[in-house]
Amino acid sequence: MGRRVLSLVLLITFLWSGIVLGAAKQPDVDAEAAILMVADTKEILFEKNSKGIMYPASTTKIMTLITALEKGNPNSVVTVSPKAAACEESRLELNAGDKLTLNEAMTGMMLVSGNDAAEAIAENVGGSIPKFVEMMNQMADKIGVENTHFTNPHGLPDPINHYTTAYDLALITAYGMKMPSFVKIVSTPTYEVKFLNRGSIYANNTNKLLKTYPGMNGVKTGYTNDAGECLVASAKRGNVELIAVILNSDYRWRDATKLLDFGFAQLGL
Repeated sequence: MGRRVLSLVLLITFLWSGIVLGAAKQPDVDAEAAILMVADTKEILFEKNSKGIMYPASTTKIMTLITALEKGNPNSVVTVSPKAAACEESRLELNAGDKLTLNEAMTGMMLVSGNDAAEAIAENVGGSIPKFVEMMNQMADKIGVENTHFTNPHGLPDPINHYTTAYDLALITAYGMKMPSFVKIVSTPTYEVKFLNRGSIYANNTNKLLKTYPGMNGVKTGYTNDAGECLVASAKRGNVELIAVILNSDYRWRDATKLLDFGFAQLGL
């Protein structure tokens, strides 16, 4: 009997040690808010302040792309307005009067994070930027997010009404990753953007993990002074796709890598 009790105590001690060790292996991330989600099941493998209200910066363009794909015609011709061409910060270097298909504009927008392209897309699909933003918010409602609101298609700062959460961004991205056209665009490392009125330009994806992380297939970077460095990264191994959202981190590449490594290890992949 004494040996059985001792064996039971040792077994409980071993299992408890395993639990403690497992907890200790949770990744330590710098991000103010982060989440790791299984795309298909929405299972959460890791979270840190995942429902805290945050600035999305250019991860906003994930919703811009989803809305344009669902509401626009990829073969329609986008004529760039003077307003869109004058949009500042990160740009696809569009000129007023440029003509390109919506598909070319969407691809260029996502790869270089072009704010000018985002406004041109919004005007083409929605008829105006305010109407397109209304469509974005309707799409957010359709997806089922509860703490997200957009006031523009690119993510430039609006300190009051343009916000999201890491959790909502993961849900939005999971929705997008079900769309083949979305995946094709966000997984493209380089692309020749073709214009109808002038020569092509080459766009390089700002998501450098596409070239370095095994299975990486998206999605979008973001940065403003207010939002800090942001990243939504997805990777697929076997039949499992993981989505890591990193908001306001000085080490977004490292944080995303840590989360994805942790998730695939937990799943034995």
